[in-house]
Amino acid sequence: MQVWTSLADIPTGTQSVVTIGNFDGMHRGHRRVIATCRDRARRREVQAVACTFDPHPVSVHRPESGLALINPLQDRLDAIAASGVDAAFVIHYDESVYSLTAEEFVRTYLVDKLGAVEVVVGEDFRFGRGNSGDIDTLRELGREYGFDVVMVADIEAPEGRRWSSSWVRELLAEGDVAGAARVLGHMHRIRGTVEHGFKRGRELGFPTANLHTGIEGVIPGDGVYAGWLVRNVPGTTAGEFLPAAISVGTNPQFDGEKRTVEAHVLGRSDLNLYGERVAVTFVSKIRPMMTFDSLNDLLCQMDDDLRVTAFVLGVGVSGRVDPAAVTAH
Repeated sequence: MQVWTSLADIPTGTQSVVTIGNFDGMHRGHRRVIATCRDRARRREVQAVACTFDPHPVSVHRPESGLALINPLQDRLDAIAASGVDAAFVIHYDESVYSLTAEEFVRTYLVDKLGAVEVVVGEDFRFGRGNSGDIDTLRELGREYGFDVVMVADIEAPEGRRWSSSWVRELLAEGDVAGAARVLGHMHRIRGTVEHGFKRGRELGFPTANLHTGIEGVIPGDGVYAGWLVRNVPGTTAGEFLPAAISVGTNPQFDGEKRTVEAHVLGRSDLNLYGERVAVTFVSKIRPMMTFDSLNDLLCQMDDDLRVTAFVLGVGVSGRVDPAAVTAH
Protein backbone atom coordinates (compact mmCIF):
# COMPACT_ATOMS: atom_id res chain seq x y z
CA MET A 1 0.00 0.00 0.00
CA GLN A 2 1.24 3.47 -0.87
CA VAL A 3 1.08 6.13 1.85
CA TRP A 4 0.64 9.74 0.75
CA THR A 5 1.10 12.55 3.26
CA SER A 6 0.63 15.56 0.98
CA LEU A 7 -1.21 16.49 -2.19
CA ALA A 8 2.16 16.54 -3.98
CA ASP A 9 2.63 12.81 -3.26
CA ILE A 10 -0.42 11.83 -5.31
CA PRO A 11 0.57 10.75 -8.83
CA THR A 12 -0.75 12.85 -11.69
CA GLY A 13 -3.68 11.25 -13.47
CA THR A 14 -4.82 9.20 -10.46
CA GLN A 15 -8.36 7.84 -10.69
CA SER A 16 -9.89 6.30 -7.62
CA VAL A 17 -12.75 5.17 -5.48
CA VAL A 18 -12.24 7.11 -2.24
CA THR A 19 -13.38 6.63 1.32
CA ILE A 20 -12.84 9.22 4.06
CA GLY A 21 -12.83 8.88 7.83
CA ASN A 22 -10.80 9.06 11.02
CA PHE A 23 -10.80 5.23 11.24
CA ASP A 24 -9.62 5.39 14.86
CA GLY A 25 -9.32 1.80 16.07
CA MET A 26 -10.35 0.39 12.69
CA HIS A 27 -13.43 -1.30 14.19
CA ARG A 28 -15.90 -3.51 12.34
CA GLY A 29 -17.86 -0.56 10.97
CA HIS A 30 -14.72 1.04 9.55
CA ARG A 31 -13.68 -2.20 7.93
CA ARG A 32 -17.04 -2.57 6.21
CA VAL A 33 -16.75 0.91 4.71
CA ILE A 34 -13.16 0.32 3.54
CA ALA A 35 -14.02 -3.12 2.13
CA THR A 36 -16.84 -1.53 0.11
CA CYS A 37 -14.38 1.06 -1.25
CA ARG A 38 -11.91 -1.68 -2.18
CA ASP A 39 -14.48 -3.88 -3.90
CA ARG A 40 -16.02 -1.05 -5.90
CA ALA A 41 -12.58 0.15 -7.00
CA ARG A 42 -11.81 -3.33 -8.29
CA ARG A 43 -14.98 -3.32 -10.37
CA ARG A 44 -14.17 0.15 -11.70
CA GLU A 45 -10.54 -0.86 -12.35
CA VAL A 46 -9.22 2.19 -10.51
CA GLN A 47 -7.30 2.63 -7.26
CA ALA A 48 -8.93 2.21 -3.86
CA VAL A 49 -7.87 5.10 -1.60
CA ALA A 50 -8.60 5.55 2.11
CA CYS A 51 -8.25 9.13 3.38
CA THR A 52 -7.65 9.65 7.09
CA PHE A 53 -6.70 12.62 9.27
CA ASP A 54 -3.75 13.28 11.56
CA PRO A 55 -4.03 14.70 14.14
CA HIS A 56 -7.59 13.68 15.02
CA PRO A 57 -9.99 16.61 14.43
CA VAL A 58 -11.32 16.42 18.01
CA SER A 59 -7.83 16.98 19.42
CA VAL A 60 -7.53 20.08 17.21
CA HIS A 61 -10.93 21.65 17.88
CA ARG A 62 -11.29 20.51 21.50
CA PRO A 63 -7.80 19.94 22.91
CA GLU A 64 -9.21 20.13 26.43
CA SER A 65 -11.02 16.84 25.77
CA GLY A 66 -7.72 14.99 26.21
CA LEU A 67 -8.76 12.54 23.50
CA ALA A 68 -6.39 9.59 23.22
CA LEU A 69 -6.38 7.67 19.98
CA ILE A 70 -7.40 4.04 20.35
CA ASN A 71 -4.38 3.15 18.23
CA PRO A 72 -1.41 5.21 17.00
CA LEU A 73 -1.30 6.27 13.36
CA GLN A 74 1.06 3.48 12.30
CA ASP A 75 -1.28 0.80 13.64
CA ARG A 76 -4.15 2.49 11.84
CA LEU A 77 -2.19 2.46 8.58
CA ASP A 78 -1.22 -1.20 9.10
CA ALA A 79 -4.89 -2.10 9.51
CA ILE A 80 -5.87 -0.08 6.44
CA ALA A 81 -3.14 -1.84 4.45
CA ALA A 82 -4.41 -5.22 5.62
CA SER A 83 -7.86 -4.32 4.27
CA GLY A 84 -6.47 -4.43 0.72
CA VAL A 85 -6.70 -0.82 -0.47
CA ASP A 86 -4.08 0.55 -2.84
CA ALA A 87 -3.23 3.77 -1.01
CA ALA A 88 -3.81 5.68 2.20
CA PHE A 89 -3.81 9.47 2.13
CA VAL A 90 -2.95 10.94 5.55
CA ILE A 91 -4.33 14.47 5.50
CA HIS A 92 -2.58 16.75 7.98
CA TYR A 93 -5.53 18.27 9.82
CA ASP A 94 -4.98 21.97 10.41
CA GLU A 95 -6.58 25.30 9.52
CA SER A 96 -5.75 24.86 5.84
CA VAL A 97 -8.10 21.86 5.87
CA TYR A 98 -10.85 22.74 8.34
CA SER A 99 -11.27 26.24 6.90
CA LEU A 100 -12.29 24.82 3.49
CA THR A 101 -15.94 24.85 2.55
CA ALA A 102 -17.51 21.52 1.65
CA GLU A 103 -17.18 22.32 -2.06
CA GLU A 104 -13.56 23.48 -1.71
CA PHE A 105 -12.64 20.27 0.10
CA VAL A 106 -14.27 18.12 -2.58
CA ARG A 107 -12.69 20.02 -5.44
CA THR A 108 -9.20 20.25 -3.90
CA TYR A 109 -8.85 16.72 -2.57
CA LEU A 110 -11.35 14.42 -4.24
CA VAL A 111 -11.66 15.84 -7.74
CA ASP A 112 -8.44 17.65 -8.68
CA LYS A 113 -5.94 15.30 -7.01
CA LEU A 114 -7.56 11.91 -6.36
CA GLY A 115 -9.68 11.85 -9.51
CA ALA A 116 -12.58 10.34 -7.62
CA VAL A 117 -15.09 8.43 -9.74
CA GLU A 118 -16.89 7.28 -6.60
CA VAL A 119 -16.85 8.24 -2.92
CA VAL A 120 -17.80 5.72 -0.22
CA VAL A 121 -18.77 7.01 3.25
CA GLY A 122 -20.67 5.99 6.35
CA GLU A 123 -24.06 7.33 7.44
CA ASP A 124 -22.63 9.93 9.85
CA PHE A 125 -20.14 11.45 7.41
CA ARG A 126 -19.66 15.20 7.84
CA PHE A 127 -17.15 17.47 6.14
CA GLY A 128 -16.29 21.06 5.27
CA ARG A 129 -16.02 24.16 7.39
CA GLY A 130 -17.95 23.74 10.63
CA ASN A 131 -19.00 20.24 9.51
CA SER A 132 -21.53 21.96 7.26
CA GLY A 133 -21.52 19.18 4.65
CA ASP A 134 -23.36 15.87 5.00
CA ILE A 135 -24.25 12.96 2.73
CA ASP A 136 -26.81 15.03 0.81
CA THR A 137 -24.22 17.78 0.24
CA LEU A 138 -21.79 15.17 -1.04
CA ARG A 139 -24.36 13.77 -3.46
CA GLU A 140 -25.09 17.26 -4.83
CA LEU A 141 -21.38 17.87 -5.35
CA GLY A 142 -21.03 14.45 -6.93
CA ARG A 143 -23.62 15.36 -9.54
CA GLU A 144 -21.79 18.63 -10.22
CA TYR A 145 -18.28 17.18 -10.42
CA GLY A 146 -19.07 13.80 -11.93
CA PHE A 147 -18.58 11.22 -9.19
CA ASP A 148 -21.01 8.76 -7.61
CA VAL A 149 -21.65 8.55 -3.87
CA VAL A 150 -22.17 5.29 -1.99
CA MET A 151 -23.39 5.38 1.61
CA VAL A 152 -22.63 2.31 3.73
CA ALA A 153 -25.33 1.84 6.35
CA ASP A 154 -24.29 1.46 9.98
CA ILE A 155 -23.99 -2.09 11.22
CA GLU A 156 -25.06 -3.02 14.70
CA ALA A 157 -24.00 -5.49 17.34
CA PRO A 158 -26.58 -8.15 18.33
CA GLU A 159 -27.64 -5.95 21.26
CA GLY A 160 -28.61 -3.20 18.82
CA ARG A 161 -25.76 -0.73 19.34
CA ARG A 162 -23.74 0.49 16.35
CA TRP A 163 -20.06 -0.35 16.22
CA SER A 164 -18.19 2.85 17.09
CA SER A 165 -14.91 4.22 18.43
CA SER A 166 -16.73 5.82 21.38
CA TRP A 167 -18.10 2.41 22.39
CA VAL A 168 -14.57 0.97 22.27
CA ARG A 169 -13.34 3.76 24.56
CA GLU A 170 -16.15 3.07 27.04
CA LEU A 171 -15.33 -0.63 27.17
CA LEU A 172 -11.60 0.03 27.61
CA ALA A 173 -12.29 2.47 30.45
CA GLU A 174 -14.23 -0.33 32.17
CA GLY A 175 -11.37 -2.75 31.60
CA ASP A 176 -13.51 -4.88 29.31
CA VAL A 177 -10.76 -5.57 26.79
CA ALA A 178 -12.53 -8.70 25.52
CA GLY A 179 -15.65 -6.63 24.80
CA ALA A 180 -13.53 -3.99 23.07
CA ALA A 181 -11.95 -6.71 20.92
CA ARG A 182 -15.43 -7.85 19.85
CA VAL A 183 -16.27 -4.34 18.62
CA LEU A 184 -12.84 -3.81 17.06
CA GLY A 185 -12.62 -7.23 15.48
CA HIS A 186 -9.07 -7.51 16.85
CA MET A 187 -7.31 -7.31 20.22
CA HIS A 188 -6.55 -3.86 21.61
CA ARG A 189 -2.90 -2.80 21.64
CA ILE A 190 -0.84 0.04 23.07
CA ARG A 191 2.79 0.95 22.35
CA GLY A 192 5.55 2.45 24.45
CA THR A 193 9.21 2.41 25.35
CA VAL A 194 10.38 0.23 28.26
CA GLU A 195 11.66 2.38 31.12
CA HIS A 196 13.31 1.76 34.47
CA GLY A 197 10.83 1.36 37.31
CA PHE A 198 11.20 0.70 41.04
CA LYS A 199 12.36 -2.90 40.30
CA ARG A 200 10.06 -4.30 42.99
CA GLY A 201 8.94 -6.99 40.57
CA ARG A 202 12.52 -8.17 40.05
CA GLU A 203 13.02 -8.47 43.80
CA LEU A 204 9.86 -10.57 44.12
CA GLY A 205 10.58 -12.86 41.16
CA PHE A 206 8.18 -11.08 38.80
CA PRO A 207 10.40 -8.84 36.61
CA THR A 208 8.32 -6.47 34.51
CA ALA A 209 8.67 -4.28 31.45
CA ASN A 210 7.48 -0.86 32.58
CA LEU A 211 5.71 1.70 30.38
CA HIS A 212 4.60 4.97 31.92
CA THR A 213 5.44 7.93 29.65
CA GLY A 214 4.80 8.45 25.97
CA ILE A 215 2.36 5.56 25.69
CA GLU A 216 0.42 5.52 22.41
CA GLY A 217 -3.11 4.16 22.50
CA VAL A 218 -5.90 4.08 25.09
CA ILE A 219 -4.76 2.46 28.34
CA PRO A 220 -7.49 0.18 29.74
CA GLY A 221 -8.91 0.68 33.23
CA ASP A 222 -6.90 -0.40 36.27
CA GLY A 223 -6.53 -4.12 36.81
CA VAL A 224 -4.55 -7.23 35.91
CA TYR A 225 -4.80 -8.64 32.39
CA ALA A 226 -3.64 -11.59 30.33
CA GLY A 227 -2.04 -10.56 27.06
CA TRP A 228 1.07 -10.40 24.95
CA LEU A 229 4.20 -8.31 24.94
CA VAL A 230 5.21 -7.88 21.29
CA ARG A 231 8.77 -7.15 20.20
CA ASN A 232 10.00 -6.36 16.71
CA VAL A 233 12.14 -9.04 15.15
CA PRO A 234 15.28 -7.19 13.97
CA GLY A 235 15.62 -6.96 10.21
CA THR A 236 12.03 -8.03 9.55
CA THR A 237 8.48 -6.71 9.76
CA ALA A 238 7.52 -9.62 12.03
CA GLY A 239 6.70 -9.46 15.72
CA GLU A 240 7.65 -11.84 18.53
CA PHE A 241 4.65 -12.48 20.79
CA LEU A 242 5.59 -13.21 24.42
CA PRO A 243 2.85 -14.32 26.86
CA ALA A 244 2.48 -11.79 29.66
CA ALA A 245 0.58 -10.94 32.82
CA ILE A 246 -0.07 -7.19 32.62
CA SER A 247 -0.75 -4.83 35.52
CA VAL A 248 -2.33 -1.42 34.90
CA GLY A 249 -2.60 1.10 37.73
CA THR A 250 -0.72 2.99 40.43
CA ASN A 251 0.45 -0.08 42.40
CA PRO A 252 -1.58 0.70 45.56
CA GLN A 253 0.13 -2.09 47.50
CA PHE A 254 3.23 0.12 47.61
CA ASP A 255 1.43 3.49 47.78
CA GLY A 256 2.26 4.28 44.18
CA GLU A 257 1.11 7.55 42.61
CA LYS A 258 2.14 7.23 38.97
CA ARG A 259 -0.13 5.16 36.69
CA THR A 260 1.93 2.60 34.81
CA VAL A 261 1.60 -0.44 32.59
CA GLU A 262 3.81 -3.33 33.74
CA ALA A 263 4.11 -6.55 31.74
CA HIS A 264 5.67 -9.71 33.20
CA VAL A 265 6.66 -12.19 30.49
CA LEU A 266 5.84 -15.67 31.75
CA GLY A 267 8.87 -17.76 32.62
CA ARG A 268 11.47 -15.29 31.34
CA SER A 269 14.26 -13.80 33.44
CA ASP A 270 16.74 -13.17 30.63
CA LEU A 271 15.11 -10.28 28.81
CA ASN A 272 16.86 -6.92 28.53
CA LEU A 273 14.14 -4.58 27.26
CA TYR A 274 15.23 -1.18 28.58
CA GLY A 275 14.89 1.46 25.88
CA GLU A 276 13.13 -0.92 23.53
CA ARG A 277 9.92 0.08 21.76
CA VAL A 278 7.32 -2.63 22.40
CA ALA A 279 3.61 -3.23 22.05
CA VAL A 280 1.31 -4.64 24.73
CA THR A 281 -1.78 -6.49 23.52
CA PHE A 282 -4.68 -7.10 25.93
CA VAL A 283 -6.66 -10.34 25.75
CA SER A 284 -8.71 -10.61 28.94
CA LYS A 285 -9.06 -8.95 32.34
CA ILE A 286 -8.16 -11.32 35.16
CA ARG A 287 -9.04 -9.24 38.21
CA PRO A 288 -9.33 -5.66 39.50
CA MET A 289 -6.46 -3.87 41.20
CA MET A 290 -6.29 -4.87 44.86
CA THR A 291 -4.30 -4.34 48.07
CA PHE A 292 -3.33 -7.19 50.40
CA ASP A 293 -2.76 -7.60 54.13
CA SER A 294 0.71 -9.04 53.72
CA LEU A 295 3.49 -9.54 51.19
CA ASN A 296 2.83 -13.29 51.28
CA ASP A 297 -0.81 -12.73 50.33
CA LEU A 298 0.34 -10.58 47.42
CA LEU A 299 2.78 -13.23 46.23
CA CYS A 300 0.13 -15.95 46.40
CA GLN A 301 -2.22 -13.81 44.34
CA MET A 302 0.49 -13.08 41.79
CA ASP A 303 1.23 -16.80 41.49
CA ASP A 304 -2.46 -17.32 40.79
CA ASP A 305 -2.41 -14.49 38.23
CA LEU A 306 0.32 -16.30 36.32
CA ARG A 307 -1.66 -19.55 36.29
CA VAL A 308 -4.80 -17.80 35.03
CA THR A 309 -2.81 -15.90 32.41
CA ALA A 310 -1.30 -19.15 31.13
CA PHE A 311 -4.76 -20.72 30.92
CA VAL A 312 -6.28 -17.74 29.07
CA LEU A 313 -3.41 -17.59 26.57
CA GLY A 314 -3.16 -21.35 26.11
CA VAL A 315 0.50 -21.60 27.09
CA GLY A 316 2.41 -23.61 29.68
CA VAL A 317 2.23 -22.54 33.31
CA SER A 318 5.26 -20.63 34.58
CA GLY A 319 5.71 -19.51 38.16
CA ARG A 320 7.82 -16.72 39.56
CA VAL A 321 11.47 -16.70 38.57
CA ASP A 322 14.53 -16.79 40.81
CA PRO A 323 15.32 -13.13 41.59
CA ALA A 324 19.03 -13.95 41.51
CA ALA A 325 18.68 -15.03 37.85
CA VAL A 326 16.99 -11.84 36.66
CA THR A 327 19.09 -9.68 34.36
CA ALA A 328 17.05 -6.67 33.21
CA HIS A 329 13.37 -6.74 32.31
